[in-house]
Amino acid sequence: MHRPEDATAPAATAAPDRPADTPARAADTLSRPAEIPSRPAERRRPAAPARRGPADPVKSLMHDHRDLCERAVSPLEIAAGLEAHGLTDRTAARYRHRDVFALADELYARTPARPAGPAVAAPPPPGPDTEARAGWTLLALLPGAACLATAGLLRTTEGVLGGGARAAVTVAGALLACLALRLCLGRGPLRAPEGAGRAGMYACWLLSFAVYGEGLIAQVVSGGPDGPWEAGPAPLLGLTAALAPAAWCAHLFTVRAHRKLTGSRALEEFGAGVRPLLLAAVALFVCALLPLLFLADLGFGGDGLPVAAAALGVLFFLARLLAAHGLPEPGTVALAAACAVEAAAPALVLAGRLPGLEPLARPVHALVAAGGTGAVPALACGAAALGLLVHASAALSRASAHTRA
Repeated sequence: MHRPEDATAPAATAAPDRPADTPARAADTLSRPAEIPSRPAERRRPAAPARRGPADPVKSLMHDHRDLCERAVSPLEIAAGLEAHGLTDRTAARYRHRDVFALADELYARTPARPAGPAVAAPPPPGPDTEARAGWTLLALLPGAACLATAGLLRTTEGVLGGGARAAVTVAGALLACLALRLCLGRGPLRAPEGAGRAGMYACWLLSFAVYGEGLIAQVVSGGPDGPWEAGPAPLLGLTAALAPAAWCAHLFTVRAHRKLTGSRALEEFGAGVRPLLLAAVALFVCALLPLLFLADLGFGGDGLPVAAAALGVLFFLARLLAAHGLPEPGTVALAAACAVEAAAPALVLAGRLPGLEPLARPVHALVAAGGTGAVPALACGAAALGLLVHASAALSRASAHTRA
């Protein structure tokens, strides 16, 4: 008989056999394929899906144009700034807005408050300011009054004063007119906030050619020059007298365009409404310019057909209107092109006198034979004014051109 503690002997005896059986089971486990095969490392998906863009596109746009949004005093200024950076109504759809104006409204509303500091006064919108209008209207009348007074003094003292005294009166009148012109262009609707660049130098050439150019071409074509050529001050008098109508036409265009900008909700709508306003302003200025040039030409014994002076007046008006809206470069280029054509006309005639270069003078001779000596400045200024009008119809139909200081 076995004792009770011996009952576990068989188990103890069998215990050493189990470890020998364990490696076989482990081998079976390793030889069996896994129920869920592991994926290769390169085929595993990332833990977080990649983001293709910001969830709030307006926030990223506000970050890109932070300075514009913080400086803006109205949503219109933000809309004009976005449009100046190339953002259109079609592009605004990518930011979940129907047009640039609606996008600007949200940017203006979401812009945080500005830090405390000196407040920057916003430029007042064009409005009915009677005292200001009376001031720049009076300044616009001064250049014409100075030229008219000088011409009247020379006419009444003809045969009384000598050549030196008459020259002194002419110089004094010219200086007075230049001073009045500078005052006129420094205030009112014709003021250029960013300056006019080299446009003043080209304008002086064009005005000088308007006074002396036809006499010079007449002498050059006839075989001269043979001495001092005759001056024609009528265009200068008519152009300076037209400064007041030019200022009023520019003022009306600016006010109407600003109202159109305030009431428009799309850039295409604003551009389509501003182009007729520009054409109407130019037509109104021409209607005021032609009678003044006609009267001035008749007063100096002309034929009453100042085509070249009218083309020059339209060129000056468009160049100054663009400069007043912060775009002086196109006007400067147009004035320079007109100066080049006027300078090339007598130069080609003189060059045609050299042996073998006769064909150079034929276009100028044909032009003078067809339209007279005034055809050269009329063609030069008319072509430049037409090109500038085409450019202005596109440049001034942009919202950014009407929100400058």
